[in-house]
Parts: sequence; C-alpha cells; structure tokens
Amino acid sequence: MDQSPTADPQPDSLCLLRTSAIGDVTHVVPLVRTLQARWPQTRLTWLVGKLEHRLVGDIEGIDFIIFDKRAGRAGYRAVREQLAGRRFDALLHMQVALRSNLLSLAVKAPLRIGYDRARSKDLHGLFINCRIKARRGDHVLDALGSFLEPLGLEQTRVRWDIPIPSAAREFAARHVRGNAPLLVVSPVSSHRLRNWAPERYAAVMDHAALGLGWQVILCGGPSAFEREFGDAILAHMKSSPLDLIGKDTLKELLALLERADLVLAPDSGPMHMANAVGTPVLGLHAASNPARSGPYSDRQWCVDRYDAAAHKYRKKPADALPWGTKLEHRGVMDLIGVDDVVERLEAFDAARGSLPRVAPPRQQKLAHPAGARSVVPERPRPV
Repeated sequence: MDQSPTADPQPDSLCLLRTSAIGDVTHVVPLVRTLQARWPQTRLTWLVGKLEHRLVGDIEGIDFIIFDKRAGRAGYRAVREQLAGRRFDALLHMQVALRSNLLSLAVKAPLRIGYDRARSKDLHGLFINCRIKARRGDHVLDALGSFLEPLGLEQTRVRWDIPIPSAAREFAARHVRGNAPLLVVSPVSSHRLRNWAPERYAAVMDHAALGLGWQVILCGGPSAFEREFGDAILAHMKSSPLDLIGKDTLKELLALLERADLVLAPDSGPMHMANAVGTPVLGLHAASNPARSGPYSDRQWCVDRYDAAAHKYRKKPADALPWGTKLEHRGVMDLIGVDDVVERLEAFDAARGSLPRVAPPRQQKLAHPAGARSVVPERPRPV
C-alpha cells in the first residue's frame, strides 16, 4: 500500500516499534517530541530494547514496553502479555529485522506503517500495510521522521531533550578537570569493522593532551572487548587519559558527553548521543556514509573517507552505490590517517574560542537538508 494519511487527524493512541540500537533509538526521540507537541492528547507506547530503555525510558508521557531480545521466546511472550487486549490507531514499525517483524505481531492496529520497498528486508512487507516514501539521500533521523507523514504530520523541527538526572551530571562534574577543553573518546562500535586502530587513537589522544593541553577521557562499555580495546590504546600512549571504560552508566555517559567540548568516535551510539546533547563530534567514517549516519546536526568536524572506500572496494564512486550501502571490509578504517584526524582536531581547537555559548536550555536544532554542511550549534558549558 502506498503512503496515505490516516482519516483521523488526531489518533487516540499510537505504538512505536524501534527496539535498537542506541543510535537509532536516539534518532526516534525527535519524532516523539513532534508527536507530543502536535498531538499532546495522543497516548504513545514505545516498544524498546532493554539496554536502550536505560537511555530514553524516563522521557515523560511515554508508556514503554521493554523487549529483552536475550530472553528468547520469553521476551516475546512478555511483550504479548503486556499488549494483550490493547489496540492502537496505528503502528509505526520502524525496524526491518526479522526479530522486530515478529515482535510487531503483538501489536494490534489497523494502520501499520513501515519502510519503503528499497529499505525493506526479512519479509518486512508482510507485517505492514502502508509504506513511507522512498527517498535517496535521507539521513537515518529524517527517514525515521518520515513515519509521521502517513499520519498527516511533518517533522520540521528536531528536538531531543533526553533527560539527564542530577546524579549523572554530578558524576560528570567530578571527572572534569578545571577549565581545560575536554575531549571524550568513545573508540568502539558494535560493528567491529568500523573501529579505527588503537595506536592511531593513541596518537591523536596524545596530541590533544600533550600538544594542545586538552583533558582527555576514554569511555566505553563493560564488555571484555571494549576493555581489551581500551587497554590496547593505553599501551601506545605517552600521556595518561582518564580511563572510564566500564565505569559509567548510559545516563552518566550522556552527561559526560554533554560536558565535552568535542567527542571522537566512529559511527556508533555515543556519536549520536553526543549530537543529541549538542556536542560537536569528530566522527570517523569510511565504512559508512556520514551523510546518512553521521552526527545529524554538524558534520564539519568529521573525517569522511567513504568515497575512497567505495573506489577501493567497489571500484566506483560513493554516489554510484545504493543509498545506505555499508563498506565494512577488513582494513577499511585504515583509509583514515592520524594526520587526517589531527587536522580536524586542530581546526576545532583554533575555532573553539569563537564558538558561541548561550545559557541553558539547549538540545534544540532545526532539521537541515540531507548532506547539508551545518554550522556549529550554540552550546553552553553545563554548570
């Protein structure tokens, strides 16, 4: 079924289905904010992953239903039991994986909005009856925002305002040293072929600390791989960054990213969390296209070697690839050199004094055309 708006201008209830991952769940928040602003009386239910719920689960006005994918059949059964007897005016089915398609069977709704055919997979079309418009060039956030269009809405303003508890901000404040500019490094993506070499991270972090006088904090999750990766970075370093790998919660990480002047990361959840709190990101892109999945608000500090990767691994320019093609090949991130990243870091350091600071609140930005080069957003130093 082609896209068509619902007959009811303000539905009584909507169900959102996007369980993972951290970055994508972050991208759903502006859609939630648009719905809350335009239809404050509409009851919203969000099927979300167990980990992801720790980041967004305290957003007011949402009935969260947690899906624990590691629980197997018990996870599906728990969702079905919570949804038993409930009906919604529409389901926004914003995930194409087979696991999510099966999960959507628990949601009873006459209008089931899903992806266009080009972005569908795992039999997604069997679980929906309305598709969003196919567009080339959309950022992932804009693609998710387009799920509002069959409902007769348009996402014209992008706002996150993910709550940060005072205890999380206190955690961040305890780890920030004086007035030195702060570089937070979150080096690991769950897609391991998107990860840059540890010795290259070490060289950039040393330059920030020893050459530019920045405070450097190394972050990461509690997994054994992230600890091992962090240790490999530290083994190559001359300076001594603050090592917080495995020592913070998602909310504490969000608060720390809010305090940072700049975040260095590959295409990963923390990249998008940093963008959501208004912090510029020095993103590392070769395996993925930053115009599609880079930091939404400001990509001018990123290193983009996606086109070089397309030439090397597909023998054609990036523009000739299907939109959203991932080039996750062994060694692809080696196309990004230390000098490339140092250049962006030094450019940011030189511009830092002229970047405007305004009083809170923040976390509010206008959407921009896909691929547009945005300016540095106004962002205050949290106090």
